[in-house]
Amino acid sequence: MFGNDWDDVLKDELHQPYFKELMQRVQEEYRTHTVYPPEPLLFQALKLTPFASVKAVILGQDPYHGPGQAHGLSFSVLPGVRIPPSLRNMYKEMASDLGVPVPDHGYLIHWAEEGVLLLNTVLTVREGQAASHQKLGWQRFTDAIIQAIGEREQPAVFILWGAHAQKKEALIDANRHGILKSVHPSPLSARGGFFGSRPFSQTNHYLESHGIQPINWEIPSL
Repeated sequence: MFGNDWDDVLKDELHQPYFKELMQRVQEEYRTHTVYPPEPLLFQALKLTPFASVKAVILGQDPYHGPGQAHGLSFSVLPGVRIPPSLRNMYKEMASDLGVPVPDHGYLIHWAEEGVLLLNTVLTVREGQAASHQKLGWQRFTDAIIQAIGEREQPAVFILWGAHAQKKEALIDANRHGILKSVHPSPLSARGGFFGSRPFSQTNHYLESHGIQPINWEIPSL
């Protein structure tokens, strides 16, 4: 299904009755509405960042609901799409934290390939209707993903921005993993503690202190 070690890690989950029902509901939504991301990109986060490669997890809420934006990675948009406001603030913080240039696009595939799992807690949305799939049942599945990493021996850093992401802290063994929390990078809250929180350098510092190769956060311009 994912084409990597997630198939084995989530094997039991994929056979649960709730997951089969969830997939039926999701397929019905794709059949009867315009749903994002496009169906082939639904599990892109897991396909691009294998379980054993996860160094950091950035949790989003649900996908962007405008045409051509969502492609299965939290906060990321396809090349050629205007950089969304929250991501623009993430880039600002990255530039001041690490001294790296701000890329000219919002396509975060480089982070995914560097071991950053860009996971939304809800994986689909109807066009133009934010949070429309909050009640489909995705959270049980994405909680299982967070828990699987949380139970892993090899440490990772969970980057929890905003109250929604921070609710997931209960699924993570804080003795085994790094947890970084701040307000959400959205324009409404970023000045309340996101700017200056230095999540990128803090993540790398944690990884290096555990003998793990740091993440190259610098995104090449297209």
